[in-house]
Amino acid sequence: MGNPSLSSLLLVLLCIISLILALAQADSDSHFEGFEAEDDDDDLEDSSIHPASLRSPPLSDPTPTPQPPPSDLPKFPPFDFWDDDEFEGVPVEHSSPEPPSDPKSPENATTTQTPPTPNPPRSFSVEIICGSFLIMFAINYFSGKRENENIALSWAAQFAAKDSIFEKNFSLLWIGDGVDEEEAPLLLKEGQTTFKYYASGRRYCQGLLATLELKSRHDLIARIYNMIVPCRDEIAFEVYMNDDAMDHVVFAMAKKKVAKAMHKDVTDLQRFGTLLSAPSATATATATARKWVADDLAVISESKEVANDLITDAVIDQVFGEKAFEKFGKGLISLHFSDQHPGIHKKILLFKFVLPAAKDMADMTRLVALVPYYIDLIGRYKLSSQARSKTEAARQKAALEAQKELRNAQQEAMQRRKAERKKMVEEAEAKLSAEAVRKKEAKERARQMKKAMPRMKMSRGA
Repeated sequence: MGNPSLSSLLLVLLCIISLILALAQADSDSHFEGFEAEDDDDDLEDSSIHPASLRSPPLSDPTPTPQPPPSDLPKFPPFDFWDDDEFEGVPVEHSSPEPPSDPKSPENATTTQTPPTPNPPRSFSVEIICGSFLIMFAINYFSGKRENENIALSWAAQFAAKDSIFEKNFSLLWIGDGVDEEEAPLLLKEGQTTFKYYASGRRYCQGLLATLELKSRHDLIARIYNMIVPCRDEIAFEVYMNDDAMDHVVFAMAKKKVAKAMHKDVTDLQRFGTLLSAPSATATATATARKWVADDLAVISESKEVANDLITDAVIDQVFGEKAFEKFGKGLISLHFSDQHPGIHKKILLFKFVLPAAKDMADMTRLVALVPYYIDLIGRYKLSSQARSKTEAARQKAALEAQKELRNAQQEAMQRRKAERKKMVEEAEAKLSAEAVRKKEAKERARQMKKAMPRMKMSRGA
């Protein structure tokens, strides 16, 4: 074209005309086809038209195509309930069917050209992990169960079988209950980690109960936890002494850390016992110095006399001395002898040891031999008159404190019951009506007045 400004002006004019025609067409469609014009206006306002994207249309008559004249027939709105017999001759509007979609149109072309995305292959990683965990759990359960049973049977074979320590010191090594001794099991299994052994038939005591507490090897989660927090297999001996076979004795021995915890937590040790230090040897009598336990151990006793009498030279040389403890006494957890034990059995001897592996069970022979040794020692032991007077005074004081604590507990329980009853009465009064409250107050005033009146004593005349 010769003049570029004229062509650009013509292009702008054509754009304005096409925009006006589009708005008019949308307005007419909204009036005749039931669509709202406001939605179309919003769409047109949202869509931005770039002038560069418009091309000049071919030159043609810009006048719009003439619309067909409207029909002279009146239009009736549709009715939900239409009676054909009542309104005859009225034309019925039929909705024109929608033309079939052209498969060659751009919209259909885009939908047909996009290939369907294939489904990703299903992953079974979660199922594989769960199945592997269950298989490992089952394998660990049976292997851990067998390992615990082997440890318990190894201990029984070493110390409870024929010609063993307990067979030589006790006459009855089984529960009884009408079962022959040869057919009765030596150990009672109370769980996958707990085994018990009972023996009786010895002087000075009613019986002995040994409890083996083993690791939870059958539990996979507990085994993993024990790898992080180490745990040990333990055995505890409880010897129930006869009432007339044990004097006033409160004594304990353990490693220093365990001994401090026992002195703080155990009632009889806290009330009667004190931590003892090693006796000091004089410079002139070094040869006659008193032997004492290893430095790793601590002693709690009611008196020094009891500690010196129970820690004998034979025990120090065999187990609790410096040299013997390193080799034979490492498995010691604690010893606790008391005639004031807080439980069913007042007079009791408690021994706690660490269980070694099944193949090394003979290493704790000297520790197990302490059980019958201390049964005989404490059964024959008698305090001196001076020590006995002190222990009796301490026990009388403890009995008075126990009675005082019992009375205080009873008073607290009584006050608590009174408070609960008062609260219940107040709640019941809150639910009463005003008339009932008035009657109750009048009754209470009459009772108080009657109580305040002087009592007159009438005597019969002569």
